[in-house]
Amino acid sequence: MKKLTQPKPLSQKDIDRIIEMGWEDRTTFDDIKFQFDLLEKEVIAIMKANLKRTSFLNWRKRVRGRKTKIQNLSERFKSKNQKS
Repeated sequence: MKKLTQPKPLSQKDIDRIIEMGWEDRTTFDDIKFQFDLLEKEVIAIMKANLKRTSFLNWRKRVRGRKTKIQNLSERFKSKNQKS
């Protein structure tokens, strides 16, 4: 059985940055995992908890299956706010 670890608490600044990265088309879920050690489902949960319902639904519709959110394009584009 896999041992569950407690996720580290996130500051409001971290949550704001995760939401910003979630909305960016060229920032992949892998980039968010690298910077904050969060799985895609954890990012979705943060977005759901912190966005208005209609904003969350619009975001999910927009990113669901979007290749640029899943595909690693990090070599081509990197925000100055991301870890190197």
